[in-house]
Amino acid sequence: MSATRQTRTRILISGASSGLGAEMARQFAAQGRDLALCARRVDALEALRAQLLAAHPSVTVAVRALDVNDHAAVRRVFGELDDELGGIDRFVVNAGLGKGAVIGSGRPEANLETAQTNFLGALAQTESAMELLRARGAGHLVLVSSMSAVRGMPKAQTAYSASKAAVAAMGEGLATELAGSDIVVTTILPGYIRTPINEKVAKTPLMADTVAGVRSMVAAIEREPRRAVVPGWPWRPIELLLRVLPARLTGRFM
Repeated sequence: MSATRQTRTRILISGASSGLGAEMARQFAAQGRDLALCARRVDALEALRAQLLAAHPSVTVAVRALDVNDHAAVRRVFGELDDELGGIDRFVVNAGLGKGAVIGSGRPEANLETAQTNFLGALAQTESAMELLRARGAGHLVLVSSMSAVRGMPKAQTAYSASKAAVAAMGEGLATELAGSDIVVTTILPGYIRTPINEKVAKTPLMADTVAGVRSMVAAIEREPRRAVVPGWPWRPIELLLRVLPARLTGRFM
């Protein structure tokens, strides 16, 4: 049976208290979608919920505090939100960290925390989401990876890029397994989009503002491709170059 493309009306977004997650919530709410939002900072989620309901009173917005490194809590919270919304049909695994240090510099804590949150936390979310989607035999799983997954990044970005590459590999494996079914798996690889994670990144013309950058993410998610690089310009050509150029050139770029 081929996957059926349809409007997903009940969407869970993790890491929704700020950045990409919060802006995705705003844009999906503007389309009339019901939302389940989770993150560690429940006060920020409650403020976002109030904002969304004031602007779009017809939507339902459920919120829960969640640390994705508490794997038992992930399963419980995903189940609670699924029940509250009457069956979530799209899970956006977005929660992540951008911490990092040069490997071997004596500061392993940042790298270990980033790897645990970005991959093991994503794996725990994927396990919980897929358990629900497999039970009903349909739905959409979205994994937010990064352009840094395309090629290993140097210095303080090494652990981060490795964690996002692991997320991309997980998405690819699931998409291959589920091809032809009614469960669709999409991996999103964003380029530079202005968020709190990258506020310290030097100004660059490659940095998209939050609203425009997330608009490209939402449009890609709605198409439900197997894999999407966003924003398409200039990141699709950059991705191709990163894949084929020798390391002596890509090292300078990164």
